[in-house]
Formats: sequence, C-alpha cells, structure tokens
Amino acid sequence: MTEEYNFKCICGLTTRVLGFPDGSLSTKSRKRPLQAARAVASYIARTEENIHRAIIGKVLKRNRSLIYHYERTHKKAFANSLVYRNTFNKVYKAYIDIDGTKEMFTDKDFMKSFLLKNGVSQKLKSDVKLQINSGKTSCIINTSYFDYSNQLENVKIALENYHYSVKII
Repeated sequence: MTEEYNFKCICGLTTRVLGFPDGSLSTKSRKRPLQAARAVASYIARTEENIHRAIIGKVLKRNRSLIYHYERTHKKAFANSLVYRNTFNKVYKAYIDIDGTKEMFTDKDFMKSFLLKNGVSQKLKSDVKLQINSGKTSCIINTSYFDYSNQLENVKIALENYHYSVKII
C-alpha cells in the first residue's frame, strides 16, 4: 500500500522466515544474525520495491545513511559472509514466492474500472487524490479528506491479490 506499510511487511516476512520475534529488526541489538536480517530486508526493499531510504531508516530506527551502506556492501557480504548469504537466500526466496503469486495490471483503464467495480468510489470534487501503481500502470482515484481513509481500505481489499502501491497526492 504505502512504502512504509510495504517495508513493514518485508520486515515481518524477514522475522517470520528467520524465527525472530516481531519487531526485533528495529531493536538496538548488534548481534550478527540481526544485523544481517536488517541488511537483507533493507536491500530487498530498495532493489525490489524501490522504497525510499528515509522510510527504511525510520522503520528500523536507524539513520538513512546506513541503508546506503547496506546497498554498497551487499555484493561483498554475499560473497564473503556465510551468515549474510544464508539469510539473504532464505528471505529472498520467501519474498519471491509470495510476490510471484500476486498479479499486476497492464492497462490503467482496466485497473480503474476494476477498482470501481470492487467497492472503491470516486468523488467529482476531489480534495485528495490516490495514485495507485501496479507494475508500470498507474491510475488516479479522486476522493475527499473525510473519505480517503475508507477508500484506502477499499483499495486494500480490492487489490488483495495484486502487487500495488498507493501514494496520497
């Protein structure tokens, strides 16, 4: 849905796959398995979902400059660290298995009509616009300040089996 929500889902997947308690990636622990898990979740979020570094840093309670470090050292860590390599392989495989089952839209008109048929409504006079992206396709849903949270929930329900993100404009 939003970048922060998507990254929290990636963090949840990472902790589930590795058997860590929920929320453990944002702790101050410097144990090697947790460091590797943070780096892997950050790297997947940057390369696969294109999530902004500041959002990743906020969720992990770290500075965004650390995310640059994770990106820059990925190849070296993957080649030289058994802990990092095993962590990356487990989490990435689980991510691909989940992500691969979701579909994407290829036509913006079809996506908009699909949303409107599945409970999302549009206002003629809009205060807020929701930009919904699925793959390389994007559509705009016009809504109001009072109704946009309901529309976000409707989009979430309608696109449960689709790969998508939403930006509030």
